Amino acid sequence: MSYFNYPLNLRFKLIALAPRIIVTDAAGQQVAYVHQKLWNLREDVRIYTDESKSQEIFRINADRVIDVRAKYHFTDSTTGQPLGYVQPKALMTIWRATYQIFAPDGTVTHHIREDDPWVKLLDAVFSELPVIGMFSGYVLHPAYTAYRGSSTEDLSAPVLRLKKESAFFEGAFTIERAGDVTPQEEMRLLLAMMLMIQFMRRRG
Repeated sequence: MSYFNYPLNLRFKLIALAPRIIVTDAAGQQVAYVHQKLWNLREDVRIYTDESKSQEIFRINADRVIDVRAKYHFTDSTTGQPLGYVQPKALMTIWRATYQIFAPDGTVTHHIREDDPWVKLLDAVFSELPVIGMFSGYVLHPAYTAYRGSSTEDLSAPVLRLKKESAFFEGAFTIERAGDVTPQEEMRLLLAMMLMIQFMRRRG
């Protein structure tokens, strides 16, 4: 069972003061609005039902100032209940972006792994080129897959896949189902992927 009608589409403006992402489902219905607070030394991301920001549903908070060892905690804003957290796997993040997903009790349930780090590298280099760099969003599309299990080498059970899509003057990503996942697991993984998109937004 899933909360959402996949694929989910996530878009944000590349030139915007406040980082924000609009999330829509396969039917084009807005299902979430992601907003990051400005001027915070620690990550503070709020997820609302829509752009009116009248109802906050989830929060993502870092346990320290931006650091490769930081844990990013997920909270249900309605109940205040902790939902788990995500932590980058430090040594692997330098080359291949890799994250571990934890349940509220600290158990590793999933990991997210970059499919091909060369694509990310070429995408970053291409985007810096004068004039042609404006079209980088149409050429290379980094992708990340979430797998069940604690071992970052175990690729046998994919559940969700995040991929950068072609776009001009904005960032565009899709999230697709790739396997079975419980609603609780699904929400943790989606929150982790929304945070990853915020990281990629800074990179361009």
